[in-house]
Amino acid sequence: MLRRALILSAPLALIAGSARAAGGAAKTDQEPIGPWVDLLPVGLPVVVNGELVNYVFVYVRIKLTRSANAPKLREREPYFRDALVRAGHRTPFTRPDSYTSLDAGKISQVMQREAGLIASPKDIAGIVVLRQMPKRQSNLPRPRKA
Repeated sequence: MLRRALILSAPLALIAGSARAAGGAAKTDQEPIGPWVDLLPVGLPVVVNGELVNYVFVYVRIKLTRSANAPKLREREPYFRDALVRAGHRTPFTRPDSYTSLDAGKISQVMQREAGLIASPKDIAGIVVLRQMPKRQSNLPRPRKA
């Protein structure tokens, strides 16, 4: 019975998938590529009293100036990511009031300096932390009150 239902629903799934793919391709063709570099998600540690408590996956966008060579700087994305990982392990961006998110202001400040070393400082307009996703949201120690 279940096999028959699966066989009958397979053509519908193929039609829906091809329609979704066609719609997605048209959408990406129309989206302008702006002057920025989006880093792949980076897992940064949350360290409390020298003990690893959690990881938070951070999505970062490096905004570029209009004079920057965006395609060339997009090729350097692994270097930007590496700099973020090294900085996050050197001095964790842990917030004292939450172990499920990091200090976005510190991340932006440190990445502004690091991105200026990888590219020219005149090419970097700013750093934006787009999203933060914690690996664990439960069974964490209680955060300190700020």
